[in-house]
Amino acid sequence: MPYSDYRPELMGAATLEPNGSFEAGSLQSFALTYTAGQFGVDDTGSIKIGFRFATDFGPVQFDDPQGQGYTTAEASNGAVLELEWEFKRNIRPWSRSLYVGVAKHFLKPGDTITIRFGDRRFGSRGIRLQTYAERRFEFHVLVDAIATYDYVPLPESPTIDVVPGSGVRWQAIIPTRIRLSEPFRLAIKVDDKWGNPSDRVATQVDLSAIGSIRGLPSSLQLEPGRFAAIVEGLTAEGTAAIEVRSTRGELLCRSNPIEVAAGASAPRHYWGDTHGQSDETLGTNSARDYFHFGRDKAFLDVMGHQGNDFQITTAFWKSLNELTRELDEPGRFVCIPGYEWSANTAVGGDRNVFFRHEGETIHRSSHAQIYEGPDRADEHTDAHTAAELFERLAGRDCVVMAHVGGRYADIRQAHDPVLETAVEVHSAWGTFEWLLQDAFEADYRVGVVCNSDGHKGRPGACYPGASFFGSYGGLTCFIAGSLDRDAIFEAMRRRHHYGTTGNRMILDVAVTTAGRAEVFVRDPAAFSGAQSMRTERIEMGDIARVDADEAELHVRVRGSAPIERVEIFDADRLIECIRPYAPTELGARVRLVYQGAEYRGRARTTNWDGELSIDGNEIVRTQVINNWNLDRGLQTQSATGVTWKAVTTGNYGAIDIWLKDGLAGRLSFETRHARGQRDIAVLGYERHVFSAGGLDRAVKLYRLPETMTQTNVDIRRRVKVRELGDTRLYVRVTQEDGHRAWSSPIYLFR
Repeated sequence: MPYSDYRPELMGAATLEPNGSFEAGSLQSFALTYTAGQFGVDDTGSIKIGFRFATDFGPVQFDDPQGQGYTTAEASNGAVLELEWEFKRNIRPWSRSLYVGVAKHFLKPGDTITIRFGDRRFGSRGIRLQTYAERRFEFHVLVDAIATYDYVPLPESPTIDVVPGSGVRWQAIIPTRIRLSEPFRLAIKVDDKWGNPSDRVATQVDLSAIGSIRGLPSSLQLEPGRFAAIVEGLTAEGTAAIEVRSTRGELLCRSNPIEVAAGASAPRHYWGDTHGQSDETLGTNSARDYFHFGRDKAFLDVMGHQGNDFQITTAFWKSLNELTRELDEPGRFVCIPGYEWSANTAVGGDRNVFFRHEGETIHRSSHAQIYEGPDRADEHTDAHTAAELFERLAGRDCVVMAHVGGRYADIRQAHDPVLETAVEVHSAWGTFEWLLQDAFEADYRVGVVCNSDGHKGRPGACYPGASFFGSYGGLTCFIAGSLDRDAIFEAMRRRHHYGTTGNRMILDVAVTTAGRAEVFVRDPAAFSGAQSMRTERIEMGDIARVDADEAELHVRVRGSAPIERVEIFDADRLIECIRPYAPTELGARVRLVYQGAEYRGRARTTNWDGELSIDGNEIVRTQVINNWNLDRGLQTQSATGVTWKAVTTGNYGAIDIWLKDGLAGRLSFETRHARGQRDIAVLGYERHVFSAGGLDRAVKLYRLPETMTQTNVDIRRRVKVRELGDTRLYVRVTQEDGHRAWSSPIYLFR
């Protein structure tokens, strides 16, 4: 109990009008009435209405009666009230709160305060509900009746249900790589404009295969009340995809590519989001809802739950382990127990801990929000620093991954090469490729994962909404022989996986050398006598000893959208940037990219609101890339200019501009952090970079083909193997639509 528990039954009551179910992201008006209890509320006492950390409800404002979010408060006895909208000035998870202080006078028992969120009496359109669905969205009422700033929660606070809107964004999801004759499933869903799977779609669609798919019906009916339409028992040959069209012939969506692997023992691709949390800690909806969403609405194969450890009670840890045991179904769905070790960056920063079996001891970073009583009995098991965590976990059947969220992992301070197998380079918090570079600088051998780190109850399909989250959540593709914990944990330990920004492209990276290489099953620098095997092909994530001074790198991409570029790296050194189009194919299309972050910490968000003008040419059309917030994006557009609103948190966004003439005129832009101008004629294949300080902050200008269609890229390149130390080969793939993927590095040494 983080607040005072003194006589809550004497602190009053609260009601809400209207109540019931409301569409996510819709404009509404609510009147919350607090009735003072037996103590009344003393002069300078107050109440607070708290909202969960991740919510994008609002914003609340008090100055513009005609503006969105206008909020008022009135006391029935005429007491003067003071209003303030607070963030992180209330105890989590109720991090956002409206403070209503009794500035003059007091309330007697039975007096009321009426707070109107989105007060429409003076012309406001209302207040926007949070943009994601929640079974019980709570107006959490706390009372400081004695004016001690020691708040008591009411025994019952008002709640509403936030439900999805109408479907507008179609998705068709199939597996990525399967074996010959293996049946697979097609899932079709339609998200509302804010990314919630909608159950309000009633229509027939037509289906067609690109490539060879057997068993595909020509049409499919979507039914109201259901969040997806499923077709089972399909089979395929080669590489294929599925198109979904309206009965009028309009293309609604195209599935991710599927590929049939040769050989009965060929590894398959399984998609996972192993990092997110539910409302038992800082997230939304229950842990059971969390897993059901990922399995049944995002169609994931692998999931984990990662609640902040200092909020995980003994009871919740037990129930979470019972839940993962119940839902884990080898061959269909892998559900992994674990937690987020959530220490301050100063002592190591955030780590994800995944156990292969239930019933393990949780070693928390602290018991900061686990209060007096039996839950403090295991405080002696805490690990207050990352070094202590690795000591506690030594010999345990688990895997650790470093990530960046609110806090960031300082892997240079502490790292265990046996346990810490990967770093998370992308999540809904942003893109953090610098964490991989930290590992390279320290000579660590780690793989790459991407996850949602979601707080909005949408694992595997985590849109950031309208709050400070800047990116769409990521996914990890595990390359494994079967869908069960043993195989997935082996993929983790061998770094046989790659990460994406949420798309499901096919990515293969391998190396061959003259003669056979010695591939180690475990890192020989960490495991004495590590088992090894002689092989001609070194796969993504492998650690291998080679005798040659050169190796041949094989890269194979099957994109979920046209490929803009493939970049090959040896650690931090760019070896080559490959574009699947020639300079002669460039057209009258200019891409302006804005990227980067303020710094590594919590306040990393960079505002890129800006404007662009064209002199001596005309804008025909525009498109925004990686804009996930409907409040942002293009604001104005004319034949000679555009304005936009945008943020990045280490990731990137872009604006594409199609011009009347591909070579005429001059482009000028201005943002808060960079400004510049270029003649259109000088823009071409290579990027013009305008540095903007911060953490890899920049604006980039270059041209693209007017239409891009190449989704398949196959690359073979000879690369040098360093004489000393590791050669660390990985690729970064960027699609035209803004999605990216990163392969886990291959580590070669002499």
